[in-house]
Amino acid sequence: MKWLFALLSPLVLAAGVSAAELSPDELVKSVTEEVLTIVRNDKDIQSGNARKAVALVEVKVLPHFNFMRMTQLAVGREWRNASATQQKVLSEEFKTLLVRTYSKALTEYRNQSIEYKPFALKAGETEARVRTLVKQASSAKPIELDYSLELQSSGWKVFDIEVAGVSLVTNYRDSFGAEIRNNGIDGLIKVLQTKNNGAAADKK
Repeated sequence: MKWLFALLSPLVLAAGVSAAELSPDELVKSVTEEVLTIVRNDKDIQSGNARKAVALVEVKVLPHFNFMRMTQLAVGREWRNASATQQKVLSEEFKTLLVRTYSKALTEYRNQSIEYKPFALKAGETEARVRTLVKQASSAKPIELDYSLELQSSGWKVFDIEVAGVSLVTNYRDSFGAEIRNNGIDGLIKVLQTKNNGAAADKK
């Protein structure tokens, strides 16, 4: 299932089109197809080059995600008890965690295809859901993969993703909440920093 993250993260822009000009479904479709093409043709990523995969995610993905809101959703009700500094640090560490997860998944992608479901956006709406279906090369059942986006001044940003109806962001909420109850906000920050530092050491 890890390869699914490869389809969640790569929100790059089509050449010559600004983020503000793309509708949510156009953004998801154009960038997903472009990134899948890159991965299919990049032997280094396919062979497990983590450094190159991380670089791809950092350059092409980060500008199109709202990591502050993603972290708020993951932390849940405890978010309001965190200081502005703690919220910023949590967001940075959660971003690092997701980037490393996504980049690892890029190396595990194997010729899945995407079906884009019908999309409609009413005038004035500032949040949207783009629904897709991931068809695997084998005869396995297709998997529903949905993107939740919000409109900001710079264009549409992803703030959550659901796989088969399960939110990948709020899926962290139980473990994050348990850590906060036991060791406070700083305890959660320390756990994330330790995990990220360990991943960085393994990469080296």
